[in-house]
Formats: sequence, structure tokens, C-alpha cells
Amino acid sequence: MSDRLTRERGRVDWSGAAPQMGRRDDGKDRTGAELQDSQLATPDGRPVGKLIDGVRVREARTIPDHRGSVCVMYDPRWGFTEEPLVYTYLVTLRPGAVKGWVRHSTYDDRLFLIEGAVRWVLYDERADSPTAGLLNELFFDDHNRALLRVPRDVWHAVENIGTADAVMVNHPTSPYEYESPDKSRLPLDTSRIPYSFD
Repeated sequence: MSDRLTRERGRVDWSGAAPQMGRRDDGKDRTGAELQDSQLATPDGRPVGKLIDGVRVREARTIPDHRGSVCVMYDPRWGFTEEPLVYTYLVTLRPGAVKGWVRHSTYDDRLFLIEGAVRWVLYDERADSPTAGLLNELFFDDHNRALLRVPRDVWHAVENIGTADAVMVNHPTSPYEYESPDKSRLPLDTSRIPYSFD
């Protein structure tokens, strides 16, 4: 279903979003009625919600000891991705800043948060996708690190919701093409994506 039709019918599929996303969609409750919280996690601590087709999240464990800590960002033995590691770069994001909306048509992003607190918002506008029209809102911080795979042609944006710079590493599935960058952009306030960073 196209995002235009989704908005016209007033039925955005929030099932992959964090529970508070549904609360945003229904607007401010003007009746004063109580609102019941939605389930955030399963009894074993896993988040609930459907992910956009092709999006993958692999939780990372940080192992501390008296000298510091170790956290593995990527290991091909995990089977997280079939593509080899071909290019890696570091990204910083200042507190309150938002980068996006962007999408790539020839490669997937494989992103890892090193430091800080961020909100990733992904939107599936692919007409042939089984999750077309689905929006995901994912939160990561120093206590919830993970490797996030964003498939090609999925719009994504990231916001630093913390008080210090956020530091991320990206291992895209193809190297950057300096002469012809594969990056399409939309303004943050686009009507094509049913989300507001306000």
C-alpha cells in the first residue's frame, strides 16, 4: 500500500514502531480518558513489533571487567549478512541533531552505535515489499547496543536523543562511490513519510 493511500485512509501501520508511535498517530486525547500502555517487550526481554522486510537487529553484549569493557561490533561468523566487510566509516551526531531522510538503491547500511543515545526511524516505501507502508522506530544507547541492517530503498533517519555526541560506525555492503554517491534525500518534514521529529 502506498504511503499516500495509507495516510488518506488514516490507517498507518504502526505495528513495527515503538508503542509510543501509536500514541502519536492517534493525536492528543482531548477527552481526558485513560490510555492503557502497550506491551514493550516479551517476558524474556525481547522487543515486540514487526520489523520492515530486510531490517535486521543483532543485539551486542558489552563485557566489562576491572580494566574497561569489550563489545564486538561485527563478526562474519554470526551469519548476519552474506556480503563481506568492504568499507567502514565513523559518523558523529550532535545532541538534538537529525540526519535523514536518506535511502540507497544499490547497497544496505550495517550500522553500529558505539556511544550515545539515538532514535532510528525507518520507513518502507517499496511498492513490492510485504511491509510497504510500515514504519519502525528503534532506540539504541550505551546499554542497548546493536548492529542494525537497513536494506536498500528503505528511507531512514537518525536523531541524537542524548546529551552528548552519538558515535556510530557504518559497514555498508558496498564502498562509497565518490564520483556518483548513491544517496537520495528527502526533507525531514516531507509528507511522504508519516513521521515527525517534533
